[in-house]
Amino acid sequence: MHKLLLSTSVGILALFGAGVANAADALLELQKNPKDWVSPTGDYANLRYSKLKQITTENVGKLAPAWSFSTGVLRGHEGAPLVLGDVMYLHTPFPNIVYALDLNNEGKILWKYEPKQDPSVVPVMCCDTVNRGLAYADGKIFLAQADTTLVALDAKTGKLVWSVKNGDPSKGATSTAAPHVFKDKVFVGIAGGEFGVRGSITAYNVADGKLAWRGYSMGPDSDTLIDGEKTTHLGKPVGKDSGLNTWEGDQWKIGGGTTWGWYSYDPELNLVYYGSGNPSTWNPSQRPGDNRWSMTIWARDLDTGVAKWVYQMTPHDEWDYDGINETILADQTIGGAKRKTLVHFDRNGFGYTLDRVTGELLVAEKYDPAVNWATKVDMDKNSKTYGRPLVVSKYSTQQNGEDVNTKGVCPAALGSKDMQPASFNPDTGLFYVPTNHVCMDYEPFRVSYTAGQPYVGATLEMFPPPGDTNMGNFIAWDARVGKIVWSNKEQFSVWSGTVTTAGGLAFYGTLEGYLKAVDVKTGKELYKYKTPSGIIGNVMTYEHKGKQYVAVLSGVGGWAGIGLAAGLSKSNEGLGAVGGYKALSDYTALGGVLTVFALPDYALPIVAPAN
Repeated sequence: MHKLLLSTSVGILALFGAGVANAADALLELQKNPKDWVSPTGDYANLRYSKLKQITTENVGKLAPAWSFSTGVLRGHEGAPLVLGDVMYLHTPFPNIVYALDLNNEGKILWKYEPKQDPSVVPVMCCDTVNRGLAYADGKIFLAQADTTLVALDAKTGKLVWSVKNGDPSKGATSTAAPHVFKDKVFVGIAGGEFGVRGSITAYNVADGKLAWRGYSMGPDSDTLIDGEKTTHLGKPVGKDSGLNTWEGDQWKIGGGTTWGWYSYDPELNLVYYGSGNPSTWNPSQRPGDNRWSMTIWARDLDTGVAKWVYQMTPHDEWDYDGINETILADQTIGGAKRKTLVHFDRNGFGYTLDRVTGELLVAEKYDPAVNWATKVDMDKNSKTYGRPLVVSKYSTQQNGEDVNTKGVCPAALGSKDMQPASFNPDTGLFYVPTNHVCMDYEPFRVSYTAGQPYVGATLEMFPPPGDTNMGNFIAWDARVGKIVWSNKEQFSVWSGTVTTAGGLAFYGTLEGYLKAVDVKTGKELYKYKTPSGIIGNVMTYEHKGKQYVAVLSGVGGWAGIGLAAGLSKSNEGLGAVGGYKALSDYTALGGVLTVFALPDYALPIVAPAN
């Protein structure tokens, strides 16, 4: 065994050697150790909170780069590395290289995995060639390659253990999401809604890659794994074939509802949670009906995949408000009662708080003041429109019709927040949310479906809200009542995932390339450092040899940075994002670097010796 692994903690060694039956318990235990970062979002609940507190509001101003690593790849760098003991596991955009780095030896490369993929997959990747990270369990590192191949790699050697194909890139299916491991299963979604791909979430066995179950976003009950009598929507059974009866003819077969976001898991309830994306096409006139179950939060039984409850946030989407953003599982007291809640910041601009046991809708409020496409979500349980957004006619692309340019819709299609994950801090009871502050003009047009060809059906232009120059805010949100507690303006969208710590800090990155640290109580900016490229990665933190580190990938790209990443110049290119973010090229350039920060030794807090 390599000397590195011999020096690793007993817990990690036990996990490497664990059988499948014990792997889930070992992974759950590892999440409790703040020194490591063992899953894409830090833990099953997607809290993105760390108990580490060596770096505090008092000393964060002395933070400095400790080391860096070039990934050797350009384009957008989303996601974050994993850390297990003395090893860091790092990923890249296409071609999806995986590195194992020795934290005991200046980041020396222990092994490198570079899959051989057909480059024809790149043109069918919607919004840059991004990949959102890796997962770990049972001595294996899991990677969802762009070509939809899910691979399990030996964590010690990088050798391929098993692989399975999850979709067909020739028909527009790709993978951009990080796999997630819950219990004895590894979960993957699918991207390609802009190519008419029908969304699904799939569970494979950690041990051998064998298919456990697959649940589609729309279709007959046998495909969606919905029980018409027991699966509920806002407390009522959904009825038979609910994934068919709001679609016209066979449109559901190319219905979208893809699943390229984040997933969470409650071990006590044995439920997996996630969101489904936009219906295909972007022209709402071509697909009458609510288009269930696109734009939906799902709660599925981990072992069987059967849906316990669903909640559709944007029925009959008219603006591409994908519902894939993370679902954060936090226990909160609401109205004097303790609740097991699920909090979701949707692209449509509403922050939702639901009871994750029953699916009851508790709070739905705007988390960006510019949101104008709907006045509110109807919270009256006796109303016929209960749980639905009340759409403003002026901003309805359906009502205005095909080939009509609906102007000034807020938010833009990339939402008040896209997939960049928020964080929950139990010390303050608040959520810390990276947001977009962007509006759009949206003109739908008729489009025909051809397998493997774009199936979009709309042109867009994006810009800041009227009277504003900033395109982003970093906010603190009280999900118990649906209110912004404080908000910091950013010139561009905050396209970076955040992490909060017991040291009283929230960290996030900016599209210009700054890593920033702010006080979780006040939002006061306490530190910033300009990294080599724009940041769309997710900040994470870990401890090694008694020192706390903060790490983030920089490498501008993603939907907001697609102009820079792909060399696009027309304002309506990049699905409308290029014009809105044109000025970004004045501040940053392409890159692909991991930067790791720590306090200098002289700035470390003094710890009294143990008695």
